[in-house]
Amino acid sequence: MDRLRIRGGRALKGEIAIGGAKNAALPLMTASLLTDETLTLEHLPDLLDITTLAGVLEQHGVEIDMNGGGSEHGRTVALTARRIASTRAPYDLVRKMRASVLVLGPLLAREGHAEVSLPGGCAIGTRPVDIHLKGLELLGAEVELKDGYILARAPKGLVGAEVVFPKVSVGATENLLMAAALARGETRLINAAREPEVTDLAKCLTAMGARIEGLGGDTLVVEGVARLRGARHRVVADRIEAGTYAMAAAITGGELELVGAEAGQLSSVIELLTEAGVAFAETDRGLKVRRADGRLAGVDAMTEPYPGFPTDLQAQMMALMTTAQGAAMITETIFENRFMHVPELARMGANVNVHGASALVRGQDRLTGAPVMATDLRASVSLVLAGLAAEGETEINRVYHLDRGYERLVEKLAACGANIERLEG
Repeated sequence: MDRLRIRGGRALKGEIAIGGAKNAALPLMTASLLTDETLTLEHLPDLLDITTLAGVLEQHGVEIDMNGGGSEHGRTVALTARRIASTRAPYDLVRKMRASVLVLGPLLAREGHAEVSLPGGCAIGTRPVDIHLKGLELLGAEVELKDGYILARAPKGLVGAEVVFPKVSVGATENLLMAAALARGETRLINAAREPEVTDLAKCLTAMGARIEGLGGDTLVVEGVARLRGARHRVVADRIEAGTYAMAAAITGGELELVGAEAGQLSSVIELLTEAGVAFAETDRGLKVRRADGRLAGVDAMTEPYPGFPTDLQAQMMALMTTAQGAAMITETIFENRFMHVPELARMGANVNVHGASALVRGQDRLTGAPVMATDLRASVSLVLAGLAAEGETEINRVYHLDRGYERLVEKLAACGANIERLEG
């Protein structure tokens, strides 16, 4: 099993190209199931999750033509679902990645039935799909759970309705948005997720012929159409990757230009990091980030749905605060069980005490390299950040998690002066 070896203490300097957002690319790929014409996606990141979902879509009958792997400009993929070969998404594929459940809405809308295994993914707490299912039922679907599968039927097609989400759910919003695009009549999605990735999906669906109002707001109004057409769409920049590398610059005392980063997507992150002592400057290519002067200051962070501080940057923020002056309280409100990186950071000298959904971080003068183990995608990259700042050598095991969400991470960091290498086996 591959691992990373990092010798810390080097300030990062240079530029890093920010790839297309994984969390946008995955629902965009499933949108190809809604039309028999070709959907072409540009700026697609080269990630394990993309490959996994491509396998799911291929068994549904989607023809996939992908090129440009390994390029800093991402890949371009053409997805064509001329006919749906199967409406069953089997366990052996879906278990690898939670986002696979996003085939449910498109398959149901186009074919009138779908059989999708209950999903898997990172072990960061239960992320139930009941919100997805209740929303589809409101659109007229008959849904049951049997033998670990979601069985959904709408033999007469889906019908528009008002759906009020009991809590903000990105995945449920995306699933219902795609389903509603082909439903008869008007659908109102209330308390919808406002994340940029949701807006990106809505823009793509609009290019395909969908009628959607309220983009960027918490109420989306969809007027269903009889069919959608093909389109060409560029995947939005990955704000989580940008935020991660911004913290890498800060924790090492370096300076990075994040090419392609969009400041508008990162307002809550920039505000919090500025308070901690990180300086940002917009450029004609993206964002420049550096530690302002002296040691960082501890600041409190609470994860919230967009436009609040993202849960996918919580672990990285905790790593950053382990080296700050003073104390910081990190509170996780989105997922339970998302502090699994705490014991690993402690092995490197971090002082973190968990109290329920909050973690009190007392900043240390220094971290020390140690062997650690990645537990999920964002936890794994928080250990990379800690390793970059630590004295001595850090070895991170189970780095396959990183392959799911960070494109060419070792190459990008090494090009900016990090002493980092991937060891096979």
